Amino acid sequence: MSYEQIMQYDPILLALFATILTWLATALGSAMVFFFKTINQKALNAMLGYAAGVMIAASFWSLLNPAMEIAEANGEIPWVPAVVGFLAGGLFLFIFDRTLPHLHLGLPMENAEGIKTSWHRSILLVLAITLHNIPEGLAIGVAFGALAVNADPMILSGAIALTIGMSLQNFPEGAAVSIPLRREGFGRFKAFWYGQMSGIVEPVAGVVGAAMVIFITPILPYALAFAAGAMIFVVVEELIPESQTGNETDMSTIGAMLGFATMMLLDTALG
Repeated sequence: MSYEQIMQYDPILLALFATILTWLATALGSAMVFFFKTINQKALNAMLGYAAGVMIAASFWSLLNPAMEIAEANGEIPWVPAVVGFLAGGLFLFIFDRTLPHLHLGLPMENAEGIKTSWHRSILLVLAITLHNIPEGLAIGVAFGALAVNADPMILSGAIALTIGMSLQNFPEGAAVSIPLRREGFGRFKAFWYGQMSGIVEPVAGVVGAAMVIFITPILPYALAFAAGAMIFVVVEELIPESQTGNETDMSTIGAMLGFATMMLLDTALG
């Protein structure tokens, strides 16, 4: 499909299509639970590290750097929206993390975070995983929403690169979710169902992100930086610590390096 054909679609619809693709990648990864009951700790750490590397690279190449370029083109001080938006995104996820009841894989119920609740362990586990996916959907939505502000082929290419990068990291992330759930005692189908459901929040966040940019045009640089801050919060708060489990930290580091390189290559080659 050509650039002209793609641009005939509403940016919100494009954001929806893109985030449905990333959700499908999560579902495909979660389907690995039908073939594997357990996952090697080295492989799990490498998968989580890869996801962290992709998100770190996307935060700069796809979000912060464009935010500063757009702000400069608008006659603003480039670092102001980047810094303000970035910190606001981190604060948003911090509040979300402290408020939403959730439990990380492998931890006992007494380690549940957020508001105290009587919800079942399975619900708390899925909510923890869902928290990871909100910034990803938001970032893709904002990237496509930017097309309504500036219909530049480079912006479209960057949004497509971000979608591909998120999809690539969602596949192993889906497996890294559903297979440990199986180890927690879930049946194969239940583990798959919860694994793919953790990604369904991405289309919702994608539509919200695109609509936010379209209807409040001046906030675009802030919105891009906001998504970056939210993603970095997830990386530092959740993905990196989880990828360092056991004595297999080398694999998580290698995974993070490969993930960063993959996203950097996609964004510079396509964007």
